Amino acid sequence: MSFFLRWLFAFLLLAATYNPTRWNFTRWALANWETNLSLTVLFGLLLLVGYIIYLRATLRSIGAFGMILILALFGALIWVATDFGLISLADPGFATWLAILAGSLVLGIGLSWSIIRKRLSGQVDMDDVEE
Repeated sequence: MSFFLRWLFAFLLLAATYNPTRWNFTRWALANWETNLSLTVLFGLLLLVGYIIYLRATLRSIGAFGMILILALFGALIWVATDFGLISLADPGFATWLAILAGSLVLGIGLSWSIIRKRLSGQVDMDDVEE
């Protein structure tokens, strides 16, 4: 359950920043920055804090190579699904949602990796040791 929540918050963070609908920060900020500059800055900073938390934890736990590897695995899965006719990437909106899903999986796995590794191997990361 804890991985699901970490992934869900990563998905919401990415989708709130940009998605193919009109309900996202990027489109709202571009349309309203002149009249609501203070809110635009506040919401932008809140999103930035979320990204810093997720990216820092992900880079510390799985590193850049791990991030690339997870994205490559997800890309290969999409490639196979496309080759077998299970999905079509003709719709740019669907492709955007797939990219958001892939990015959120990378961030969710990165934030949860220490817990997953501990459960699989029994080894504790140095950051997890209580004093």
